[in-house]
Amino acid sequence: MKDKLHSPAGSLSGGLRQMLALSRIFLLKPRLVLLDEPFLGLSPLVVDDIFATITALNQQGISFLLVEQNARKGLSVANRGYVLESGQNRLTGSGTQLLDDPEVQRLYLGG
Repeated sequence: MKDKLHSPAGSLSGGLRQMLALSRIFLLKPRLVLLDEPFLGLSPLVVDDIFATITALNQQGISFLLVEQNARKGLSVANRGYVLESGQNRLTGSGTQLLDDPEVQRLYLGG
């Protein structure tokens, strides 16, 4: 992002805007960050970079509440997961438990 230092945020691509938003977390040092569909419309490489950043920030003690349609990706980094259906909590468990749950696989992961 160094080459975009003097560019207005509105002129950045979707991926760079997300990276800019996440970089503000470093400045504010919050205890909890809420992210609603942060990967919508982004390329898989950018998604991987952002997930790596979220994981690194989490390891520094910042908690994340992530709402994400890509259940497999979201649950792969989740300490705790909640599967919602029609606004109701359907299943709860660790990310690993939910990834391994046959019902979650059948209904949400295409397995």
